[in-house]
Amino acid sequence: MDIIEWAKNPWGQDLPIHIVWSLIWVAVGAGLSFYFAHAIYVRYFAKPRQFAENASPEAAARLPSRIPRHSLAARLFHWIMAATMFTLLFTAFLPKVGVQFDWVTYHWIAGAVLTVSIVFHVIHASFWLDFWSIWPDRIDLRDAWRRTLRFMGRPALPPRKFGKYPLDNKLYHLAILVTGLSAIATGVFMMFRVHTIFFPRNPYLFSDMTWGMMYVLHGLAGVSLIALVMMHVYFAVRPEKFPITKSMFTGSMGREFYLEEHDPDRWVIERSTSSSTPEGPKPEK
Repeated sequence: MDIIEWAKNPWGQDLPIHIVWSLIWVAVGAGLSFYFAHAIYVRYFAKPRQFAENASPEAAARLPSRIPRHSLAARLFHWIMAATMFTLLFTAFLPKVGVQFDWVTYHWIAGAVLTVSIVFHVIHASFWLDFWSIWPDRIDLRDAWRRTLRFMGRPALPPRKFGKYPLDNKLYHLAILVTGLSAIATGVFMMFRVHTIFFPRNPYLFSDMTWGMMYVLHGLAGVSLIALVMMHVYFAVRPEKFPITKSMFTGSMGREFYLEEHDPDRWVIERSTSSSTPEGPKPEK
């Protein structure tokens, strides 16, 4: 099946115009297939987890009862991005499945808000957050190999617990980065073909072939985001992941969940002097 729809220009040349819209249902099917495959794996094939070491009782007692995870700025960015992402997907693909409405204005406005929020996030993460905490490191790759060996029944050392972000979160972030930036980069140029408040309309900025390939790349990124968003929602509502989802509302997670899932040496928490600190003798001044 060809994934690109073609058309002929007045000179008889074949030009790409967009993706084949049946790919929408391929993306939805991929997301649903992932739901069932993962649920079956967790129910019947996943083995009990074992980790290399745990935090000492003394170190655990020094932790606050609530572990800070997401700042207010990070949470606002996440929910703004989520709102714009759903708006973009609905306005892009609902008309393709028969729900007709004047979607272009809503689409480019949501795209502009998403672009600005992404720029803010890059600056915020680079200067105010631990920029490298979301990227896979040597320990993640080593422990992924150990988990693979243990799943296949081969001898291997237990993996360490995760840092702030598990490896699957990091890989998902990488996938969203590639698809999201592809959609944004092509979308910014495509705004020249419609009337916006940012710059004059200029549909002759690129050749017809370049415009066509841009529409194809934008469409492929869009349908990929359908499956990726479905996966994100799936993990967000799973019971074992819900404390992470809740932290995106409250900004923090419980100490017990932190100790169960995370390595204090890889995600260092400074001792709090607020009321969230466990009760006990106060240090002498």
